[in-house]
Amino acid sequence: MSGVSPYLITIALAWIIAHVIKFTIASVKTKSIKNFKQFYSSGNMPSAHTATVVALVTIVGIRDGVDSAVFAVAALFAGVVMYDSINLRRSVGEQGRAIQALIKEQKSKVVLRHVAKGHTSLEVFAGLILGFVVGFVVFIATK
Repeated sequence: MSGVSPYLITIALAWIIAHVIKFTIASVKTKSIKNFKQFYSSGNMPSAHTATVVALVTIVGIRDGVDSAVFAVAALFAGVVMYDSINLRRSVGEQGRAIQALIKEQKSKVVLRHVAKGHTSLEVFAGLILGFVVGFVVFIATK
């Protein structure tokens, strides 16, 4: 893996693993493998955004030190992403579903194409654990 940034490897791996887990969980729940939107959609278990930013924070902390400026920036970035996943995006998603219900009830022709989905605390926590593990494993593998 010489020449490839361990930081980028960590980010990509955390993102991919989180979405594979989402796909697997959805496939088991629905007893169908036609859940391909889990590879790119927001929401559900685990939070891919959280896994990605925590993986980055983990590898930055291990490689560059928790007293480095880049660790502080990465930690702040991770905190904002996780906070928004649980609060802002979740709230927007709930409001979007309520608007969709009203549109349907009113038999309106208005189309609300996509409703963003946020995360529960458990989904973010699972993403946090996944991100930490991925960051640590990539550090060991690229040492």
